[in-house]
Amino acid sequence: MNEQHFDVLIIGAGVSGIGMACHLSRECPGKSFAILERRQSLGGTWDLFRYPGIRSDSDMFTFGYNFRPWVGGKVLADGASIKQYVQETAQEHDVERHIRYGLAVKAADWSSVDKCWRVTAETEATGETGTYTANFLIGCTGYYNYDHGYKPDFPGEDEFKGQMVHPQHWPEDLDYAGKKIVVIGSGATAITLVPTLAEQAGHVTMLQRSPTYLMPLPSTDKLALGLQKILPDSLAYKLTRARNVAISRFLYLRSRKSPRLMRRMFLGIIKRQLNGEADMRHFTPDYDPWDQRLCVVKDGDLFTALKTGKASIATDHIDRFTETGIRLKSGEELEADIIVPATGLEIQMLGGIKPTVDGQAVVMKDKVIYKNVMVEGMPNAGLIFGYTNISWTLKVDIAAEYLCRLMNLMDKRGYRVVMARDTENSRGEDTILGSLNAGYVKRAADKLPRQGTHGPWKASQNYLEDVKILRFEPIEDGVLEFDGKRTHASVGESGGFLKPLRSALFGS
Repeated sequence: MNEQHFDVLIIGAGVSGIGMACHLSRECPGKSFAILERRQSLGGTWDLFRYPGIRSDSDMFTFGYNFRPWVGGKVLADGASIKQYVQETAQEHDVERHIRYGLAVKAADWSSVDKCWRVTAETEATGETGTYTANFLIGCTGYYNYDHGYKPDFPGEDEFKGQMVHPQHWPEDLDYAGKKIVVIGSGATAITLVPTLAEQAGHVTMLQRSPTYLMPLPSTDKLALGLQKILPDSLAYKLTRARNVAISRFLYLRSRKSPRLMRRMFLGIIKRQLNGEADMRHFTPDYDPWDQRLCVVKDGDLFTALKTGKASIATDHIDRFTETGIRLKSGEELEADIIVPATGLEIQMLGGIKPTVDGQAVVMKDKVIYKNVMVEGMPNAGLIFGYTNISWTLKVDIAAEYLCRLMNLMDKRGYRVVMARDTENSRGEDTILGSLNAGYVKRAADKLPRQGTHGPWKASQNYLEDVKILRFEPIEDGVLEFDGKRTHASVGESGGFLKPLRSALFGS
């Protein structure tokens, strides 16, 4: 394979990679680019996960791209619909032809002499390797390992005579009709799987060590449908999007400021869903709201499955697996034909790529993130990393816009190299994932870059603030180095406050 050169090289053709490519085609139309994708299809998460009921856990009016309205009233879309939306977006913006499928990136090295990235990729089908060079490298790989999810080593699991199926590798031909199923976990995957499996299974038990905060959400937005009937699609989309951003932000902030109040509210909602007959021990977490992600229950389907007796919840610790199921610490035994360990993701950055700069490894845990879009000390490199407290794609859009602004400014000024350099020892202990206290975050602490304690090094997880910073504040801020020198913006380059607020709520 001959060496190929592009202005921009994007790693990953999922929601983030396609979003970045569309912004490039819209805002930097003169730049050549390619997308390297390991799988044989675009879609990322929405191509990989095929378990029953797979859907978004964010509303589609904020999960959709800001430049392409999500139409219809469906709030929580199924995986196939989301993949179709991403694919149609790629086709409409003519970016699908830029994707190189079946290529696993093995190495990425920045050359200060050549002022470019040299990327080595392997064609997985043949083992053939090739080299790509690019002026700018953008990682759009998400934050988890696509090869396998996280699964603890359960005592005695080899003794179990039934089937063990991880959601990340769900067999298309799995027959679970009439079977007894135990789903281990209480996160978004388990909350989705349990009611869907219960439609055909004999019985489904959700086995959790500790409960999760749950919020029922209708699958259809009647107000959005009404607006679409009387307004142009783009305006109806912006209004619905603005409302949902505001609601999500309010719930998150109120949970952080008044956790006791919000705890009572969330638990009260569950009591009403279960007609006041619930054993609230199964629904009362030992942490405050939004210390971990809030799980959405589509149309209250989990509560319906529990009320009809098709599903049940066990809150306990596993003693060991047995031939016929799981024995709990309490002594209770759960019989199972199929066990599903919905125990979470294994986090990795850049799809497992270990980047180097002039041959020296970039150790992510020792680096601090700049505006949540660049890694300190990595020249001409961007990182698209979405939100964890609201829709991932809200951050994808504004991060992609920022990187396009940055590249356009470099062209205008004649700069060839940009790098964020922390000269004030701003590194803090929080990772790029912020204050989330989930197990998968704790397990990955040694793999994730840090955020700083102040200024552009601190990741806010605040959409309104990030719109102001990434869409309107000057690129040349005295922190970024261009061709080895720091520069400051000219007066008047920044916008005011009302414009960013309007832009955050109603789009660019």
